[in-house]
Amino acid sequence: MKSKILHFFLLLAIISSLFSCSSTQQLKKELSRELTSEIFNQSFTGFALYDLEKKEFVIEQNSNKYFTPASNTKLLTFYASLKELGDTIPGIRYYSTQDSLVFWGTGDPSFLNPKFSHSKVFDFLKNSSKKLYLATSIGTNPSLGSGWAWDDYNDAYSAERSQFPIYGNLVNFKWRSSDTLPISSPPYFSEFLVKDMQASNSIRRDVDSNTFKYNIPKNEILDKNIPFKTSPELSVKLLSDTLSKPVTVISKNLKLTNKKTQTIYSVASDSLYKEMLVESDNFIAEQLLLLISEKISDSLNTNSAIDYIQSAYFNDLPDEIKWVDGSGLSRYNLITPRTLIAILERIFKEVPKKQLFELFPANGKTGTLKNWDASAEPYIYAKSGSLRNNYSLSGYLETNSGKLMIFSFMNNNYVLPSSVIKKQMEKILLEIRNSY
Repeated sequence: MKSKILHFFLLLAIISSLFSCSSTQQLKKELSRELTSEIFNQSFTGFALYDLEKKEFVIEQNSNKYFTPASNTKLLTFYASLKELGDTIPGIRYYSTQDSLVFWGTGDPSFLNPKFSHSKVFDFLKNSSKKLYLATSIGTNPSLGSGWAWDDYNDAYSAERSQFPIYGNLVNFKWRSSDTLPISSPPYFSEFLVKDMQASNSIRRDVDSNTFKYNIPKNEILDKNIPFKTSPELSVKLLSDTLSKPVTVISKNLKLTNKKTQTIYSVASDSLYKEMLVESDNFIAEQLLLLISEKISDSLNTNSAIDYIQSAYFNDLPDEIKWVDGSGLSRYNLITPRTLIAILERIFKEVPKKQLFELFPANGKTGTLKNWDASAEPYIYAKSGSLRNNYSLSGYLETNSGKLMIFSFMNNNYVLPSSVIKKQMEKILLEIRNSY
């Protein structure tokens, strides 16, 4: 009797396995057909779907080909930060003498940034009774990244990189119909506003200076963030204004070997990661690489951080990465879908699932995926990446059967509206959720 029962269950397992295999093959065929449909046939599409439990790919199409990842680049920055930065971000380094406090930035993007809570660094500097000196870095880093579009300089997503960021390196301008002058925050920039009747109906900074020209119709409402041109001299002016006491710039080419350097920590690292991933904050991504560079080399240099990360963590990936910035603003970045899968698998090993998924956009709920399949409960937790004519989405997908998949869906060089591409991607991912 026992042997018959065992035989029955063995037969049932075989039938179930054959059925599952048949279903998987059918899904592969359907996905292959969808991925070569008319919507994708003029552009370049790559797709990889990976079963996390079985440690195997379900389907790959052009997964070994290189794509411009746009903000999918932030996944590299995220993993590197998880490995290097710890739970809390260092806000400033400093040392004291009898009457002076000399401090310098680490690249921390949270200082007086309106996206984050009150700053511990601000309280420390405000409460100090000593003379304040902001030391400039011995290392230099271009304020804009290699391969960034120069004419994006006026857009909030192109905030400049710097050693000591303040206010997110953005100035906010508001305009209401009753105003005679745009209201700036911080107020310091009000004196650099210039009325220009020849300007477009908005507000725009000069390319090489902090002069802001505006021409706003009386009945218009405006709320706009614009990057300001950064410099140590501007940093101390803004600091002096907000601290209500003088701050002086000095060179960091100092004999610091005999000084006892200390650190003031600012915000939880997760708070930066969530803003970077959910809202796709480019500025935070760039500054995270500078924070890593400051930790490993005592200078702030994007290239140094990338070279170190490539050597320490990315030397055994399926394909070599062409990586030039932290955010993905550069079109020089190149990566393959299967390599993004490998990085996402490593990220999954670093962070507990529940905590990890709270850091990613979720379909129909948060961030850049808020409008994706809003009628369904979240099943996609992924990072989007968009540049003109390019859109990618890479992350995690939970199926109806309870499986957890990793996917990378990359599209370059299309001329259709992005909404059409996204709609077809959404259809394919929903089919995977329902069928696998």
